[in-house]
Amino acid sequence: MTEASSQQSGTQPHILECPSCGLMQALPVLAPGQAAQCARCPTTLYRTKVHSHDYSTALTLTALVLLIVMATTTLMTVETAGISHNAALLSGPAELVRRDMAPLGAVVVFVTLLAPLLRLVGTLYVMIRMYEEHPPPHLRRIFILVEQLRPWSMIEVFVFGVFVAYVKLGDLVQIGIGTGVYALLGLTFILVWADGRLDREAIWRRLDSRGEAVRNAHSTSLLSGLAGALGCETCGLVSVPRGGHWHCPRCNTVQHHRKQNAIARTWALVIASAILYIPANYYPVLTVVQLGAGAPSTIIGGVRELVSAGDYPLAALVFFASVAVPMLKLIGLSIMLIATQTGRSGWLRDRTRLYHVVRFIGRWSMIDIFMESLLGALVKFGSLVTIEPGVGAVAFCGVVILTMFAAETFDPRLMWDSATSAYPLPHGSAEASRS
Repeated sequence: MTEASSQQSGTQPHILECPSCGLMQALPVLAPGQAAQCARCPTTLYRTKVHSHDYSTALTLTALVLLIVMATTTLMTVETAGISHNAALLSGPAELVRRDMAPLGAVVVFVTLLAPLLRLVGTLYVMIRMYEEHPPPHLRRIFILVEQLRPWSMIEVFVFGVFVAYVKLGDLVQIGIGTGVYALLGLTFILVWADGRLDREAIWRRLDSRGEAVRNAHSTSLLSGLAGALGCETCGLVSVPRGGHWHCPRCNTVQHHRKQNAIARTWALVIASAILYIPANYYPVLTVVQLGAGAPSTIIGGVRELVSAGDYPLAALVFFASVAVPMLKLIGLSIMLIATQTGRSGWLRDRTRLYHVVRFIGRWSMIDIFMESLLGALVKFGSLVTIEPGVGAVAFCGVVILTMFAAETFDPRLMWDSATSAYPLPHGSAEASRS
């Protein structure tokens, strides 16, 4: 059976290490549309795809075209008193640079343009060349980079930032929607669709430089004994280390039993985030000057203004993204760190769910940053009305980035390791279910 056909018919049995609890378990044969869940924690280990490789390639190419259209056309046009301004994707970052906030502008450019562009180009390149008779070794390095860029590609978050900016501008100026917004909406839909259809395990199997016979022998040996086996954090392959520095035989990355210094590094990032959270809420993130009068507004002040204006859904969205989410991340990570260091054995499954929630929601706090970037670029009408981003936005962006790094640095398997007396580590079999 070829790799292309096996992608359509299901999977072969093999060994996986759960990335959330560390349990080694045999993955059963899965038919298309089925998913395997860890036998111990609520993590989905693998989900088979029902669409072909060409289908995923077409979606990725479509997303790349839409990204180019979105980046090169106008997003919004505003007008008041006969004066008009328009903003494209790079207009907001350019305004931030002009206001001596170049680091913030660089972050916005990276997460809305560079990371999505590199990710789509890299994915497309890998998917086109992976079915050559001998896929070049550099495809593995490119696909590793593509996967590392996933959390930093924030197009779907940018959509909500544009929406919030549109609503806030409604009472100040006349607004026109440009081609870029329609391309952005289509791009968001296609990206979510393509990400859900991409079979990463099938790609790694195809990029494996070892022959089919060697791979089958490797799987057979693992099924007979798992003593000392490690699961690769990059590609998921389970292998048995030999020597001091073990490299994954499939993706060639250095392997460790657990993420190195995970507790200390995560604590350092959490403490730094908590320190930055104080100026992020104390200093203004936005200043609206209308007819020569105005006052700086903090994050909480902006929420109050939306409530006073009757925009309750939007106020709830901004409060959730800019206030509740950062607090949840800081508190959640602290709970997991303390519970791990004290060897707590209770609520392990719930703490694992909490980890996945913290890791998922971290990026959504960027909604406020995207909104402020657009408003600063669009509303520049002198004494009539002007919106200026504040220094609090820089600190808040730092909180978002540091907490995202903290979630990636923390190793949830340590929570289960510290509770092995109550939860032993047996080998098991993943449970298959129809998705």
